[in-house]
Amino acid sequence: MPEHAPPLDRLACLAGRSWRVAALPGGLTNTNFRVQDDEGLDVVVRWGHADVRMLGIDRDAEHANTAAAYQAGVGAEVVEYRPDLSMLVIGFLSGTALVDADFADAAVMGRAADAVRRLHQGPRFTGDFDMFARQEGYLEVVREQGIRLPAGYADHAAAWDDVRRALATAPWPAVPCNNDLLAANYIDDPVWQGEGRVWLIDYEYSGNNDACFELGNTATECSFTEEQVDAWCEAYFGDPTPADRARVRVQALCSQYGWSLWGFIQDATSPLDFDFHSWGMERYEKAAATFRGGGLRRLLEQVASGG
Repeated sequence: MPEHAPPLDRLACLAGRSWRVAALPGGLTNTNFRVQDDEGLDVVVRWGHADVRMLGIDRDAEHANTAAAYQAGVGAEVVEYRPDLSMLVIGFLSGTALVDADFADAAVMGRAADAVRRLHQGPRFTGDFDMFARQEGYLEVVREQGIRLPAGYADHAAAWDDVRRALATAPWPAVPCNNDLLAANYIDDPVWQGEGRVWLIDYEYSGNNDACFELGNTATECSFTEEQVDAWCEAYFGDPTPADRARVRVQALCSQYGWSLWGFIQDATSPLDFDFHSWGMERYEKAAATFRGGGLRRLLEQVASGG
């Protein structure tokens, strides 16, 4: 049993079994463990430990949406949910977590885009996700906790409102979104049923949202070049319009500006030995560069045109 493991012996799915456990890497708001036995059991236990109030995590919605993603054919099966233990047990997915560089392979990008598209076409999620509302909520936490933000963060408030208005001018229907699709949340199995498949994991921040937020989130989290953003749009849409491409880029900005606050809150409150401040600054500096650059107004015009 790894040090600081949860009380796994209280899980019904492990009762009467002789199992072994290994800690899995990753996880900034939870710790993950792979549990196996000699009779075919192979599951992952997600043990939550974040302050869900401050970060806006709804564990019940995470459970429901993980199950919906499984129904959509892109996620792991839910085996057991124990909110009293802060544990969610899901099936282990064979494959390899992607890293940013993997998206340079057109085949990998195609499988990833297919997974995102299937998720968006799947069963509707519990709850909605709106980065503008979440950013306001995070700012309230920042004020309550006296958390220091980078100099200049508030200077972009007017431009942030411009972004909000442009997206609202040509609204898209909300679809089931993960909303946190960094590279490590794509699990690639290139030999699955002879054709390959990418799976999507980690539904802590999931909710119905604009599909382009999902695409923009991955584009910025994986540091896509401008050419890769275009390839990503083509892999998802097939024949994207200028407004589609612009909307993905604008939603990447929304991801940067909003999620940067998550990093600053975690920096001030999390007990983990992780450089959350640098994590937040990386995203904020990307956003600030876009706000200061000369291309944002043209992008907003294209988004508002809807065509």
